[in-house]
Amino acid sequence: MQVYSFTSQKQAGLEDLKIHESTIPSPKPNEVLIKVDSIGLNPVDYKLIESPSPDFDYPHIFGLDAAGTVVSVGKDVTDFTVGKRVSGHNNLANNGVFAEYAVYPEYCLAKIPDKISFEQAAAMLCGAMTAYQAIFRKMNLTGKKNVLIHAGAGGVGLIAIQLAKLMGLIVITTVSTSKTEFVKPFHPDKIIDYKKEDVTAEVMKYTKGVGVDLILNTVSGEAKADIEERLAYNGQLVWINEAPESIDQNFLAQRGITISALNLGGAHRSNSYSQKRDLGVMAAELLNLVAQEKLNPCITEILPFNQLVNGLEKLYHHDTVGKIVVKVSK
Repeated sequence: MQVYSFTSQKQAGLEDLKIHESTIPSPKPNEVLIKVDSIGLNPVDYKLIESPSPDFDYPHIFGLDAAGTVVSVGKDVTDFTVGKRVSGHNNLANNGVFAEYAVYPEYCLAKIPDKISFEQAAAMLCGAMTAYQAIFRKMNLTGKKNVLIHAGAGGVGLIAIQLAKLMGLIVITTVSTSKTEFVKPFHPDKIIDYKKEDVTAEVMKYTKGVGVDLILNTVSGEAKADIEERLAYNGQLVWINEAPESIDQNFLAQRGITISALNLGGAHRSNSYSQKRDLGVMAAELLNLVAQEKLNPCITEILPFNQLVNGLEKLYHHDTVGKIVVKVSK
């Protein structure tokens, strides 16, 4: 089978990611082998390629998100059978899904509803699950009225806007000038062009000086301002990338502010089976929302397998909106 891999630990960077031939893997007792149809690309993919884990075995296949058809199962697998259509967010510590065939732990897979295409299923994994986990697993929505979602045109932001609107929240989002028109059809209540406007001033003006109840932060360097300048009393910040800068604990206590970290893929490496299984549960719930036409996967480009690196380069240079999907099966 064809795979995108590094053959040695001396390699790093998108320029080194090439197609190689590899043997089709066999699933272990609790694993499922799928024939990959579609791959969802994510920023974490190029980050791992630029800085590979020292724990990787070589040759190492990259990629986390895929949808395809089950072709074999391990002896202990009970929920999936050959021929079923599935998708999942894989464990970055293992060989990945930039391949014609990929192995998944059973717990993280979701069955794809009949109405959903492989491309849609592949698009609703890492970014969409991050948004879902932030809003439905981390945020306390009780009594909350509004949310600030950074980077509204990105893979996380676009799904988060839609989920927040489904929950009846007033949505404020930040975007760059070139992406404002793309975000408008998703109906955020307030769009802040961070290239031209002061985010804090616009947030406080829109909330009449109160601040926002909730913030989903996907932008490095904004967390300190979110906490100290933009959150309302009893507000909550969910952050994804880098840890917030040193914050005065007395300030947090006086304002009743809560800070929550989100690490979607870390569940794979936890000792909690329920958290591991929740990866599959969240993926399935998102697919059901798409099937009910309550969510738009926001696919903006579908590339052939031989152009996968081009897609990653677009993500690396922030030269894209929405979701890029790679089609493996011809």
